[in-house]
Amino acid sequence: MTTRVGHEFLKGIRAEDWLRVSDILEARSPHYGAFLTALDSVAPADQATVLDELADREAHTGRTYNQTSIEVLGDWGERLGRIQRNAFTGTYYPVTQAEVPGNFVYLLLAVFDDLEETAGVALRQRYLAIPKLREHLCERVGCPRMAFDDAVVAVAQQNVGRLELSGAPIDTAAKDAALGIKQITRADNNDLVSTSQSTEQVLAGVELYDKRYYYLAVHDRELSYNPAQ
Repeated sequence: MTTRVGHEFLKGIRAEDWLRVSDILEARSPHYGAFLTALDSVAPADQATVLDELADREAHTGRTYNQTSIEVLGDWGERLGRIQRNAFTGTYYPVTQAEVPGNFVYLLLAVFDDLEETAGVALRQRYLAIPKLREHLCERVGCPRMAFDDAVVAVAQQNVGRLELSGAPIDTAAKDAALGIKQITRADNNDLVSTSQSTEQVLAGVELYDKRYYYLAVHDRELSYNPAQ
């Protein structure tokens, strides 16, 4: 017989309420719960750092972990939306808020400056890849990628002439990343409840008026942002 918790778990999968599924796993799976607790303490962190923290925390339980453990637990945390992993650096971090903060434009400019500086003073980049901006800002803020996309589109619409979105050729390097983004959907198998997992390694830009943009340029730093518009 399926338990009450089992019914709730199945209900969450049928509704594709992945955060609810994650909450149940966090409460009922000691490995998954310990992984999230360890990550919350050290994030943003790479696999080795999370593994060291988890090993220290779980030393008294008799449970052991290795790199494969971290990869499996991290994949599930990412698919269920509880955590994200920077597709360029590989660092894990928890998703702590559903929307970007009100000072989004200041954070966007700060990340833009940080990434621009990595090219060197003599090689300052006017246009930066939106996928890279997305990965680093979401890591800094702890927000979902979709929230970043919505905010960037809103800022572009509210600051015409100050901020520019640019397209890219099909084979642009802006779409490439070292790591894939883990996703999960409910599989359509009639009465059989199952899921389909995928890994998307070609990163998307943002969409505005049915056009896809992959680069962003800042021409005037006096930007405004009203999330209600």
